[in-house]
Amino acid sequence: MDEEILKKIQAQDEKLDNIYRSVEKTRKYFMWTLIITVVLFILPLLGLLFVIPQVFSVYSGALNF
Repeated sequence: MDEEILKKIQAQDEKLDNIYRSVEKTRKYFMWTLIITVVLFILPLLGLLFVIPQVFSVYSGALNF
């Protein structure tokens, strides 16, 4: 009976290790998704905050001539 319990505990430990590995892979996937989202979406938006006023000033300056 003790051997059965030990085998079940070992099987559960293996399953928990597999679950942990899977969760870590998922966590890393979400982390890289967030990083890529910031780089490809948020940073260009911040760049536009600086570029748009310059474009408007050039455009309005061209209209004054």
